[in-house]
Amino acid sequence: MSVLDAPRGLHNVVVTSTSIGDVRGDEGFYHYRQYSAIDVAKTRTFEDAWFLMAVGHLPDRAELADFVRTIAPLRPLPDEVRESVSAVARTGPEQPLLALRTVLSGLAGAVPLYESTEADKQSTALRLCAMTPTILAAVHRIRSGLEPIEPREDLTTAQNWLFMISGEVPSAAHAGAVDRYLTATIDHGFNASTFTARVVASTGSDIASAVCAAIGAFAGPLHGGAPDRALEGLDQIADLGSADSWARTKIKAGERIMGFGHPVYRTEDPRSVMLRETAQELGGELIDKAAHVEKVIAAALAELKPDRKLYANVEYYAGVLMELCGIPRSMFTPTFACSRIVGWCANIVEQSADSKIIRPIARYDGPPAPEALPPL
Repeated sequence: MSVLDAPRGLHNVVVTSTSIGDVRGDEGFYHYRQYSAIDVAKTRTFEDAWFLMAVGHLPDRAELADFVRTIAPLRPLPDEVRESVSAVARTGPEQPLLALRTVLSGLAGAVPLYESTEADKQSTALRLCAMTPTILAAVHRIRSGLEPIEPREDLTTAQNWLFMISGEVPSAAHAGAVDRYLTATIDHGFNASTFTARVVASTGSDIASAVCAAIGAFAGPLHGGAPDRALEGLDQIADLGSADSWARTKIKAGERIMGFGHPVYRTEDPRSVMLRETAQELGGELIDKAAHVEKVIAAALAELKPDRKLYANVEYYAGVLMELCGIPRSMFTPTFACSRIVGWCANIVEQSADSKIIRPIARYDGPPAPEALPPL
């Protein structure tokens, strides 16, 4: 059998086919099924995009209304899950995503999560996606010394997320901005967490196990865990006049500027462009500063790293937008996860239809073998 050497990180290696979506990095374009993801985010709702991921087409008004009625009662947590959330919030992992992973790992006893049919898989996926924001918001409030807040059936996913965190029904502007962010981050090609989820799904494992594996990958700082750190960079810039010297010092020291650069895009990240526009609609000193600093950093990167095309990525303006909407920084990445779990589940369900396990090989580069065992 011939062996094919793949580049590090499987860069540009096609590993399977998917009808869920794709990223065309050279064009600065990505899509959900046959639709521009940015167009979906700008003109439809998170629930529309969720339906598109789960069912395969955009819903008409009747289908959307039925879908909303279906997911609304799935958001509240069963009593057994509430007890688990409370215990994990008090004694479990500090990072919210890892707390979510711990809770989801224990769901099978309280909620039927093991699937045998396509309908079972879709049902489990909807339940996991619906409960995830409730779990994360409850963990946050318990750790803040507050009582968890029950989701409301009359609120959208974005509205409920802000409501369950703060206890107040959000303004239309804030809910709309968060809805647009959630919609724009549901799926993004074969990123590390999505690929991880599909590897687990290829073994025939259950959806919850695949999601837990995806969460572990997503929690890494090189993947989903950077929106708050991108905003921390803005905090370090005392005034607009110091932005250039701050950026150049970082670049010359070989430090990474969080919120800039992407492994796929060679143009502006379309998510970043849309989120900048959305944040500017909200207005305020923070977005004005962020837009100015973005231009300064981009110019410094272009001058000092002319061989690389580095632009603001989704994390840069995601942090700005969430800050403007009152989301605590510790909940920036969990907000991302509330969206991305929909994409994970769509990929898991799709992968589970393929009976071939994903089983690559590694090239061994250790000491030559076999070698005689050393004497005792």
